[in-house]
Amino acid sequence: MFKRLLSVGGFTLLSRITGFVRDILMAWILGKGILSDAFIVAFLFPSYFRSIFGEGTINPAFLPRYAALHAKGEHQAAALFADRVFSWQMLAQLVILIAALIFMPLLVHVIAPGFADNAGQLGLTVSLARITFPYLILTVVAIQLSAMLNAINKFWAAAAWSNFQNIGMIGCLLASHWFPNAAYAAAWGLLLGGFMQLFFMLWASRRDGLSLRIAWPRWTPEIKEFFKSLGAVTIGAAGVFIAPFIDTIIASLLPTGSRTALYYADRINQLPLGVLGIALGTVLLPEMSSRLALNDRDGSDSAQNRTAALSLLLILPFAAVFIAIPDTIMRGIFAHGAFDASAAQLSAIALATYGVGLPAFALTRIVQSTFYARHDTVTPVRVTVAAILANIAMKIVFVWGLHLGIAGVALGTSFGAWLNVCVLTWIGHKGGLLRISPSLKRAILPVLLAAIATAAGALIAVKFGARFVPHIGLHDVVLLALAFVLGTAAYGAVVLLFRKRLPLGRFAG
Repeated sequence: MFKRLLSVGGFTLLSRITGFVRDILMAWILGKGILSDAFIVAFLFPSYFRSIFGEGTINPAFLPRYAALHAKGEHQAAALFADRVFSWQMLAQLVILIAALIFMPLLVHVIAPGFADNAGQLGLTVSLARITFPYLILTVVAIQLSAMLNAINKFWAAAAWSNFQNIGMIGCLLASHWFPNAAYAAAWGLLLGGFMQLFFMLWASRRDGLSLRIAWPRWTPEIKEFFKSLGAVTIGAAGVFIAPFIDTIIASLLPTGSRTALYYADRINQLPLGVLGIALGTVLLPEMSSRLALNDRDGSDSAQNRTAALSLLLILPFAAVFIAIPDTIMRGIFAHGAFDASAAQLSAIALATYGVGLPAFALTRIVQSTFYARHDTVTPVRVTVAAILANIAMKIVFVWGLHLGIAGVALGTSFGAWLNVCVLTWIGHKGGLLRISPSLKRAILPVLLAAIATAAGALIAVKFGARFVPHIGLHDVVLLALAFVLGTAAYGAVVLLFRKRLPLGRFAG
């Protein structure tokens, strides 16, 4: 499992690095204003729909069934099932694409009502969204191929393909003088990246003997069962879609630049979640599905508990640092070019409050695997929808009741994530599906100490470094580097001291 995690985490880390380069270029070139807000809203359209039709639905509804067929040696049945799912997917995506292109002005009015006061900003957002939306149909194909590769324990390509979106956008941003403006460059770069992703995944899948063939969609018992699960998961994914949708509506009603500030804070927050949290969840689900298909309950439980402990060990320190030094992080990474110190400060507020919910986001995928591996998609959906409704209610109270601004938006998201994972854990434990092992309980204290030590080291580095580092152009970058070094050293010392109580495999010896 560690080898698979290193494969997924390594390529995902590369993706986050290229994503950082992309975001730094966006912040430098687009800044915080009309161009940036317009592109980010246009960027969100395929992202929102991907959360409904992408990994959030394909993995729970498709991957466990496909993996179970492969585990039993029924490879032809698995291939036929994949082709039929793909055919239905393409039919649905074509209908959605045509409808979205036609009704895009209405969609922009709904998702960003605050833009209606500025006709130029509204028109620009509509034009950009029509460029970015076709990215969805390209990425959906790549996502299904990724799920198929993961199901047969081939993880590297599925973790590597997201790099191409970043590469496409970086290339076009660097050539932005050839476009009407930098926002158009970013939009065309996204679409170019989608084509690059698709071609890469087609090559990688064929290399491992997998492919997808389209045919006229047929209704079979297997497809009926798939759509029953897909329907339940889609409701939950739509609930996940509603939360950022509400974020965009709220941010469009706040001062200009609020949506941009939330975006960059979320990008930092997604770094450990994408590299570590999602990587762990990606590896765990096919392993649990295959083990349960072979009636290996103990192996499934062991994999889940080990993954949960490792997830907390890797994620909690990031959450602690985001809360301890958010200003230093945002200034050191993004406060360059058109993205000034005031914009970084606004994003720092959101980063600290996003950090509160970071461990919950990582644990959610691990706990959901309890149900998805058993083909139960209904329970996680019900809990997710309830958590999203609570999330929205809290945002309304925090933003307009307590006047917390974008901090209220991020805080509502964090509290909703904790509600989701806590309720799922309680249901799974009560139903006898989720077992918390003694090894996981032993790891909790060292994990907490490692997180506290990391945050303390980073904070000390910033406080003392500020006295000696000259206030010149790279002041914040140097402070961030010092915080990284001292925080990492403190983390490593605690992990080394308690290594025998942590899920480190042979490295604990």
